[in-house]
Amino acid sequence: MSKTEVLLAQKAGFCFGVRRATKRLEELLEGSDGRTVATLGPLIHNDAYLDRIRERGVRIVSFEELEDLIRSESGRGLVLLTRAHGIPAEQETELSRRCAENPGFCVEDCTCPYVSKIHKIAQEYDDGSHVLFLMGKAGHPETEGILSRFKGRKYVFPDSDALSKALSEDPGIAGENAIPVLAAQTTFRADEWENAKKILQKLYTKSLVFDTICNVTDFNQQQAEALSGVCDGMIVIGGKESSNTAKLFQICKEHCADTVWIERASELDEAFRTSHAKVGIVAGASTPDDLIEEVVETMDQNQTENFGEMLDAQQEGATLNTGDVVTGTVEYVTDAEITVDLGAGVTGIIKADQVSDDPSVKLTEQFKRGDKVEAFVIRVSDIEGVAELSKKRVDSDKEWNAISGAAESGEVLEGKVVSAVKGGVIVSVSANQIFVPASQTGVPKDGDLNSIVGNTVRLKIIEVKGRKKLVGSISRVQREERRAREAAFWDSIEEGKFYTGPVKSMTSYGAFVDLGGVDGMVHMTELSWKRIKSPADVLKVGDVITVFVKSFDREKKRISLGYKTEETNPWTIFTTNYNVGDVATVKIVNMMPFGAFADIIDGVDGLIHISQISAKRIARPQDVLAIGQTVDVKIIDIDYEKRKISLSIKALLEAEPAPEEAAQEETPAEEAEAPAEEQ
Repeated sequence: MSKTEVLLAQKAGFCFGVRRATKRLEELLEGSDGRTVATLGPLIHNDAYLDRIRERGVRIVSFEELEDLIRSESGRGLVLLTRAHGIPAEQETELSRRCAENPGFCVEDCTCPYVSKIHKIAQEYDDGSHVLFLMGKAGHPETEGILSRFKGRKYVFPDSDALSKALSEDPGIAGENAIPVLAAQTTFRADEWENAKKILQKLYTKSLVFDTICNVTDFNQQQAEALSGVCDGMIVIGGKESSNTAKLFQICKEHCADTVWIERASELDEAFRTSHAKVGIVAGASTPDDLIEEVVETMDQNQTENFGEMLDAQQEGATLNTGDVVTGTVEYVTDAEITVDLGAGVTGIIKADQVSDDPSVKLTEQFKRGDKVEAFVIRVSDIEGVAELSKKRVDSDKEWNAISGAAESGEVLEGKVVSAVKGGVIVSVSANQIFVPASQTGVPKDGDLNSIVGNTVRLKIIEVKGRKKLVGSISRVQREERRAREAAFWDSIEEGKFYTGPVKSMTSYGAFVDLGGVDGMVHMTELSWKRIKSPADVLKVGDVITVFVKSFDREKKRISLGYKTEETNPWTIFTTNYNVGDVATVKIVNMMPFGAFADIIDGVDGLIHISQISAKRIARPQDVLAIGQTVDVKIIDIDYEKRKISLSIKALLEAEPAPEEAAQEETPAEEAEAPAEEQ
């Protein structure tokens, strides 16, 4: 048979969390300060690795054995490393107590940062109003550590089918009014996770979902699926207690029937090594590099050099320094911070204030898992395996030249007022901060600068003071824009043109209306068809009204406005709606010896002559009517030229039938026609 082609996954072996833990252990062993080094349970799930560190004197102890070890090593001192999977909250508290009581005892927390993120989620939502749904393996150290930080109602599901079954059997499993929180063990299968999200969100639309699968785990699973789809043999390397290795084996087995799971090269039999044309190799996140190399060498001696190159490629760029600009992939987002995979054994953290100066910005709305982010390295902690990053620093540097150049070009910029400071405000423009003196903000003298915080404003750069120091003016742009509006207004104004605007101020003789940056005046006589004592009888400041131009003077910048129109003329309204002979309901408003005046509509009254008030003769109107009384009248005359209206109550009374006539009308027809002898 021809030579076997061996394909090694692009990323194989230690994830950065495991590498971080094992690196710290190596540093302690090489330090040779005489202290005993121990791990609380297996540091990682790989028996070959554990055998090696035991040979170097590392003690692997259970929590129950720890007390005796602390006592026995009190003279030499003891350093205890917690495992990458994390430990239960109760143990963490107890370890802190023992460190305080035993000066020679200290603890190194080697919990993977991805696991720590899930711990924070569990603690944050353990408030009685949420229930935790965790996708993972029950009893696994990582799962137990997560659950210990959530005291409320919680459930663990090994796969999406188990979740679906539980929800179908009890749709109210979350409890009344509780909000489900869905998270996953960092090594959970990505495809199962996607199914789980759909299942839960279909039933609980308000559920909170956190993508907590480690990006290395996700990537390794994708590689396993891709390789197993093109190979006729697959080798999965990793400890038999390793959850993520088990997932890799499961995926490979689904796509390649001849898949083997081994911990060491010695477990490969001759038949497997010689019976395949193409063999793929993947390894769990807790598999040491040298064990992977042994397997590759066993398959093909010619692969040794290539393997070394592959490992070098995986570690390329692993060194980060303060001041570097790096590009990473968003792994996890909250509104407080973004977790970024830098592909260098280091997790990048970008806090909200290093994304934007605007505190109202929602990171969860701007970023999602998988997005590429370029950022500036602020600080690197090799011990924690974390780099603090700043996105706004990179954004600021990119935009600086364009923004500073606006000082010469006079370009108008747009930004958001993020804070009020002594003497002015700070405006953020493309991650650059521009100081605007109080006198340039457009806020009146002694006004509250906080009133414009949060506003989006337009401004110009008026001064550049060295590197990254800019001074801007909002009021300068406001003045220029106001002048432009005024010029456009005077170019378009004409008599009879209508405008709608607010009443800005009032005097004893009229009201001033804002027509769009230019004021015009409505004289009191133009405000109403009725006589008024003051403009305040009709309007108040702030009212929005429609006016029209009666006349204007461009030179003196004066505009005379009209408000009342023929359509609002009460006489026009009356003559449009009433005619002689119509009946109207009116209100008595005044009495004279010769009759009573009554309002027909607001602004139009008519006279009921004393002779038209009653069918009987009366001495004065007050004998029958009272001011404020409402009566029905008939319009008997309209003098259109003099605008006088005659009304009559008597005309309606005369139209009513006499009592005897009414009685006659009510007599049944058959009775009226009956023979005389019957009547």
